[in-house]
Amino acid sequence: MSRIAVIDYDAGNTMSVMNALKYLGYDVTLSKIPEELFKADHVIFPGVGAYADSMNKLKEYGLIEPIKEIVAKKTPFLGICLGMQLIFNSSTENAGDLGVSCIEGLNLLDGVITGFKENSEFLKKAYGNKSDTDNSQVSQIKVPHMGWNSLKLQNLDSRLFKGIDDGSFVYFVHSFYLNAKNRADVAATTEYGISFDSAVEHENIFGCQFHPEKSGDVGMEILKNFCNV
Repeated sequence: MSRIAVIDYDAGNTMSVMNALKYLGYDVTLSKIPEELFKADHVIFPGVGAYADSMNKLKEYGLIEPIKEIVAKKTPFLGICLGMQLIFNSSTENAGDLGVSCIEGLNLLDGVITGFKENSEFLKKAYGNKSDTDNSQVSQIKVPHMGWNSLKLQNLDSRLFKGIDDGSFVYFVHSFYLNAKNRADVAATTEYGISFDSAVEHENIFGCQFHPEKSGDVGMEILKNFCNV
């Protein structure tokens, strides 16, 4: 049985991931100690929260270089929600409030994180020809994107989605989304006003914008697939 480590950096949702893995019968540890993370056969990087705050926590706990070392050693590594977003180059989340154009991420894969409300195509579909301040014309497209939505699988050889049907529904909660630079890294996309990248797979690096631990039987199968890589 694989030893699974969940990275503890004070982000939300770690316990939901831990409980799901325990339910599946895995030996799982929550830790921010690099030596413990290095011992794991698989590492999961969950998270709910703010991008900049989370990067600061990773720096505070000295986890940035250990995470890069884990990935370089080819240990299977799964980012969930914010954890997936942090894998990439940068995010615009709260960047303006901090006086910068973007917040730098871990740069493990190439891509940028952008807000739905920053996308002109999304705004047009959400608000028509009206200003986004004209509440009388707001459609059913809301931010955050919260609830069940379907996956459009992009990689027939995906290890993460082995045995998962195209169009399967999973659970999302997010206001920012990934635009991956390398389209070969994209394992699934999802439609929500626009098409966004909802899962990635690159060698030993995996990512889900959705929450597999909250996605019923489909999510449990995805977690098992990762733990069996």
